[in-house]
Amino acid sequence: MKRGLLLIDRGSREREASEELEAICQGIKKRGDYVFTDFCFLEVEPPYIEDGISKCLKEDIDSLTIVPYFLYPGKKVKNAVTDVMKFQKDTNVKFVVTKPMSMHKTLVDIVENRISTTLEENNVELSKKEVDVMIIGHGSKDPNAQMSLNYIVNELKDLYRNVSRCWLEIEQPDIVEGIKKCEKDNPKVLIIVFYFLHEGAHVKTDINNDLIPALENSKMKKTFITKHLGSDQKMIDLILERAKEVENAN
Repeated sequence: MKRGLLLIDRGSREREASEELEAICQGIKKRGDYVFTDFCFLEVEPPYIEDGISKCLKEDIDSLTIVPYFLYPGKKVKNAVTDVMKFQKDTNVKFVVTKPMSMHKTLVDIVENRISTTLEENNVELSKKEVDVMIIGHGSKDPNAQMSLNYIVNELKDLYRNVSRCWLEIEQPDIVEGIKKCEKDNPKVLIIVFYFLHEGAHVKTDINNDLIPALENSKMKKTFITKHLGSDQKMIDLILERAKEVENAN
């Protein structure tokens, strides 16, 4: 069985997103049993799904594993799957589609790794039970988005003193309210997790527009911010695990 693998990302105009995806595809090809790996975008920038599928079908493969590279289940994932499956009828290559990146133990490990790395980089010598954590997600009208981030929060709660979450937009609590809640808990140190795959406009600009003033208005003295999730090498583990789930079932 000759397999290919295609990541479908939401899409970003930031060059860093494409560079991260290129590195991830290289890592998957080195560690996975694939003839080739590639990525495409649902929206915003080419290569779009049609471009990605067309390129894949020019390869000598029997099966194509398609990975919706999203942190949340919801409308974007459904749109990606719907769009890609339109091309199944025109080829003998078998398409198999994985679950998105949400609600998986390896994703919890990635978040925990981001927290631990940030503590080490800032020479914070406290036990985990003395550390507070706030996770900032994007926000979505889909209830599954809340469920998927709550999964991360609940998995981490036993490890740290306090674990909470807030949203950049659409949902509540927003970032300002999230910081106010953390301040009431009087943390020795607060680690703020950017729960985003890429260093796009949200991470570079939008979050900080709300977060920096909120932190300046708070009395908390030790707050540190993690890197986004997508550049963690464990993302390759998570993608391969999702891929094997669906490949083994077919």
